[in-house]
Amino acid sequence: MTAETKTETAQATGSCCSSTGSCHDGAADVRLGGVTTVYQVTGMTCGHCEGAVTGEISEIPGVTSVTAVAATGQVTVVSDTPLDEKAVREAVDEAGYELAVQA
Repeated sequence: MTAETKTETAQATGSCCSSTGSCHDGAADVRLGGVTTVYQVTGMTCGHCEGAVTGEISEIPGVTSVTAVAATGQVTVVSDTPLDEKAVREAVDEAGYELAVQA
């Protein structure tokens, strides 16, 4: 399987917030850096499916964000470092779906 992977290297150039506080009321600021990988998952048909896949993949150490879209079967994962495909496959299997092999 070949998943599309992109390393984010954006750097902050400024902020609307003062140097002594945050205008986000304690909300996390945008996280810079990381690895974005798009996987193809078969069998997802609804929001419940998206939630199941998102929940299982989110438990993999290093994962910071998961977005599953049933309509396309695409699951976008942001992680601190590249993920082991076996771990992703096992998480998707645990959710009841299948990680597809991409052409």
